[in-house]
Amino acid sequence: MNRISAARRGILATVLLTSMALVTSMTLAGAAGAPESNSNGCTGGQLGITKRPFGATPDGTAVDVYRLTNSHCMRVKIITYGGIVQSLKIPDRDGRLRNVVLGFDNLQDYVVNNSPYFGAIIGRYANRIADGQFTLDGVTYELPKNNGPNTLHGGPMGFHTKVWRARVVGGQDSVGLKLRYTSPDGEEGFPGRLETAVKYLLTEDNTLRIRYRATTDEPTVVNLTNHSYFNLSGEGSGAIYDHVLELNADAYTPVDPTLIPTGEIAPVAGTPFDFRSPTSIGARIRSNHPQIAVGRGYDHNYVLNQPPSGLGHAASVFDPHSGRVLEILTTEPGVQFYSGNFLDGTLIGTSGRFYRQSDGFALETQHYPDSPNQPSFPSTVLRPGEEYDTTTVFRFSVRG
Repeated sequence: MNRISAARRGILATVLLTSMALVTSMTLAGAAGAPESNSNGCTGGQLGITKRPFGATPDGTAVDVYRLTNSHCMRVKIITYGGIVQSLKIPDRDGRLRNVVLGFDNLQDYVVNNSPYFGAIIGRYANRIADGQFTLDGVTYELPKNNGPNTLHGGPMGFHTKVWRARVVGGQDSVGLKLRYTSPDGEEGFPGRLETAVKYLLTEDNTLRIRYRATTDEPTVVNLTNHSYFNLSGEGSGAIYDHVLELNADAYTPVDPTLIPTGEIAPVAGTPFDFRSPTSIGARIRSNHPQIAVGRGYDHNYVLNQPPSGLGHAASVFDPHSGRVLEILTTEPGVQFYSGNFLDGTLIGTSGRFYRQSDGFALETQHYPDSPNQPSFPSTVLRPGEEYDTTTVFRFSVRG
């Protein structure tokens, strides 16, 4: 009897351990067949990551979508095409879940219609470079012009169009995805072979942490960011004019008619650009200030009041309707505040609704636009033996 019981106990223990290992493997490595809940409520869950197919690019390259979840109901979907944050769900003050980033529900629209760069990793150079050229170490490099006379967001075939290699990462209180892309020398006109890694990390305190790293084999310029558009009331719910914004910046960089910085560092005091105290986005967006007219709203780089090193507070946004709060911390010297001025009602988002002007806002942490042509701006030059290494944190909470 004792020998039989011991044997049975051994069999049961083996079955139990095997089952636990299988559950862990499914949670961290795939569970491609596990259905996603359609519930809008917040009932808790567990830290984990799942993977599913998300179609293929026109050349047949497979694209996957990874869903990161934590035990406090935050859910983030990232696709390997463009490293795009395709969906980000967080609860409101009543525990109701809504997706708070703009985007599409299919790969085709990201490939064909993503001129707003919804959710994408932007590189090699975020924002604009004047006249599609810059000079480095006496050599002038010509870039494709895809924004009037200028180069925007790394050119038409920038990092937002690439399929990134993905690997699951994480720890005891976090789960994440590390994406890699190798940009060959001369891609979109930029010199040097650039090895790039971007890590998305979801933590248990409803924080999405993004770390950008890159190395080069030749002198080059680098400026990476994420181009998510937020609407804290919920994607597709209408304009963000009632969102209350605070920006930790005493100055901004005015722009010319093609949205290239003039080189001036201008104080925000006494202008519609002063968000040092919490102010609704729509309060002064119809101002007749010349810079508002040039950008058709806000589309300007803010000079952040940053600490000498480490993460500094860049911005916070509060939506009085849902109670959701977004706080942004970064190691970068600037943030581009864009109020969705060029959304024109021609694109249908994940909710099945058209996106119209100011249906979302972007806060793109970055170095300043056109820095390669502006010697007085912080440098974006990266040389062999150096590492580009920046971090931005999106922290979500609710307020009563």
